[in-house]
Amino acid sequence: MTMSLVIGEISYTNILPLFYYIDRERLAQMGCQFVHKVPAQLNEGMAEGTVDLGGISSFAYGNNSNDYVLLPNLSVSSPKEVGSIFLFSKYPITQLNGKSIALTSSSATSVNLLKMILQKYYQFADVHYETAAPDFQEMMKRHDACLLIGDDAIMTSWHKPDNIHQYDLGALWHHFTGFPMTYAVFAVRKAAWEQHPQVLAELYHQLLHSKNTSLVNQYEEMIASIRLQLGGTKTFWKQYFSGLNHDLTERHLEGLRHYFDTAFELGFLLNKVEKMTLWSPTKHCHSV
Repeated sequence: MTMSLVIGEISYTNILPLFYYIDRERLAQMGCQFVHKVPAQLNEGMAEGTVDLGGISSFAYGNNSNDYVLLPNLSVSSPKEVGSIFLFSKYPITQLNGKSIALTSSSATSVNLLKMILQKYYQFADVHYETAAPDFQEMMKRHDACLLIGDDAIMTSWHKPDNIHQYDLGALWHHFTGFPMTYAVFAVRKAAWEQHPQVLAELYHQLLHSKNTSLVNQYEEMIASIRLQLGGTKTFWKQYFSGLNHDLTERHLEGLRHYFDTAFELGFLLNKVEKMTLWSPTKHCHSV
């Protein structure tokens, strides 16, 4: 079997509804290969061309928007609280100007989201940032605050000391902008889409099926599986997934435009994202 698509799969529970019910055997027969990576590794693989598509950081898409096409109706987003992207701090967030923050090495979207919030909305001009491995204890030994995402953030929130402040970046973004926040989008390299259109169409159908099946059964089977691996109560995981959203509506795209425009305005993105191109299984791609 010749290889068709290399699919990057983020190793976090927040994207699991899109993958849980896909038929991996059928996709393998079509030449698909799945690779498990944290967002930063997946972003790098996409940029290098060793990964053809996957749920990549929105920021990474913004950096390469001319080379990638978005799969519609798929994302990792939250209308308000996301429940797995937290700033943990020894001080209230209003007192972090002049302080030091350790940033997770796992994701570009959340790191830049935090910088945007502190610089644009709190108007802090003197925050020291240092990238570190996602380890709460080690990060807080040398810093006043730390940013964690995904399962690292969830498990830290379960066990953090009482004197540590905790801020949800999705809630902060919504508070200041009114938009939902889209942390990851499903993107495909243009060359891969052009070479394997039928395989991509099958994968897309399966991702949508998995998302919809997860919703219909209210994440029951998936939560049982997650609890075996990570622990936590059924009530916690139900609440967590109820706060997430995996669509990509016009409102999501508006929020992404605002995120990209702000990132460009503050110098985090070198180029302005002029358009986002959406793939279609039935017709040519279109830009929005």
